[in-house]
Amino acid sequence: MDLFRDAILHPGPPQDFALQTVQLAIKPQKQVKLVQDENQLLENILRTLLQELVLAAVQSGQEIMQYGLSIDDGDTRPGQIPRLLDIVLYLCEKEHIEGGMIFQLLEDLTEMSTMRNCKDIFGYIESKQDILGKPELFARGKLVMLRTCNQLLRRLSKANDVVFCGRIIMFLAHFFPLSERSAVNIKGVFNTSNETKYEKEAPDSSSIDFNFYKTFWSLQESFSNPASLTPALTKWHKFASSLMVVLNTFEAQPLSDEGGNAINLEDEASNFSIKYLTSSNLMGLELKDPSFRRHIYVQCLILFDYLKTPGKNDKDLPSDTMKEEIKTCEELVKKLLEMTPPRGNEFLRSIEHILERERNWVWWKRDGCPPFEKPPTEKKLAQDGGRKRRPRWRMGNKELSQLWKWADQNPNALTDPQRVRTPAIMDYWKPLAEDMDESAGIEEEYHHKNNRVYCWKGLRFSARQDLEGFSRFTEHGIEGVVPLELLPPDVRSKYQAKPGDRSKRAKREETKGSLQQVEESQVSEIFSDV
Repeated sequence: MDLFRDAILHPGPPQDFALQTVQLAIKPQKQVKLVQDENQLLENILRTLLQELVLAAVQSGQEIMQYGLSIDDGDTRPGQIPRLLDIVLYLCEKEHIEGGMIFQLLEDLTEMSTMRNCKDIFGYIESKQDILGKPELFARGKLVMLRTCNQLLRRLSKANDVVFCGRIIMFLAHFFPLSERSAVNIKGVFNTSNETKYEKEAPDSSSIDFNFYKTFWSLQESFSNPASLTPALTKWHKFASSLMVVLNTFEAQPLSDEGGNAINLEDEASNFSIKYLTSSNLMGLELKDPSFRRHIYVQCLILFDYLKTPGKNDKDLPSDTMKEEIKTCEELVKKLLEMTPPRGNEFLRSIEHILERERNWVWWKRDGCPPFEKPPTEKKLAQDGGRKRRPRWRMGNKELSQLWKWADQNPNALTDPQRVRTPAIMDYWKPLAEDMDESAGIEEEYHHKNNRVYCWKGLRFSARQDLEGFSRFTEHGIEGVVPLELLPPDVRSKYQAKPGDRSKRAKREETKGSLQQVEESQVSEIFSDV
């Protein structure tokens, strides 16, 4: 550990001393790349050193990412913790150590830090996004990075830390590929936990119509879960009648252009909040706020757009009467939104454009998230002034002719041992073993055990190469066939056979063999008599 402490204070770039430091500290079997046990030892050393540096920074009262920063104007070296992270990141990038080690240190650092320090740590992560996103590092640490960001989002306040939450979400959007299934809400599940609480009983002194107050805020229950309106028509009729009461009230009390034009949109954006207060005493002021009304109008348009989008099943489609009511309400909402100052017409065009893009995303997800990348097409230049002739193939068509040209001696190519290769049993079951590791955090629906073709092929391979693992299928299912060497210790104990079971199995096999010998001897005696 002292070697790494000295390395942090080294003035040169990490490539000048990082590998030599690891070789002196670990003394690896290979001079360039560490094996599994050596990686684990190095990770324990680095995590312990990181914990000590964080503790020293807290005791000194300095910011974590600024601890050990030189006060000399000519010294541009970062603090000790960023320096340590830079060294580990260089080693991971050059594949000298395990690629997921830098992600593990970043997760430990965020867990040990306050939210104030986490902003500086996340700034470091953003600055190294291009390196962390390289394929050799991304494949090793994408789940750890996703877990780290989700833990930060859980610790943050969605009302007070809106900017920081947005930075994390934007980072995830850029860090993960567009077709990454873990970052896509495939089923379109709504956040029903976002409950809007309001007063159920009228206060003693109130200047507004309390029935209108309850009708208005009761709409938020349907806005948070639009899927609940389609199956039950009674719930839709109740929602539509309540919505028309609110929209008619807004139409009867239009806002003046003078009050709307007086609002500075830049100041409004700086004071933006994702939740409005629901006190009945504030209802009169909120109804006069153009931003408040726009908020409700946009919620209505989002709900209507969801209900109009066809689903996979016929039962998800709205009825004809429901479609007419949706169309009527949508036209009224757009009319009111266009009348709301300032620049209502421009605001309406922007919302329609956003909803159109969102509709395309919905269709993309319902089609199974097909890849956006398409192979380039070859341009065929036709001869000028000539008619295209149909090509003549030696074997009758293009596919058979290409197959014939793959090898000079086709009979030898058919008997080539490299033509068909059966994968090793350890390599084949490795993806399923990674799914069974709970620390990987892979969701159940993405496990390889749900792929019937994969399981069928694996059983055939195990029947040929691993009979002991194949025998565990009847008791433990497809997960029991996975070789025990690939499983972590806590999972391996579940599928290991007990010594008593092994002895019973051996006795059954011995008994079965003796019975077969007796039957064979009886059959031979019968034939000898004949």
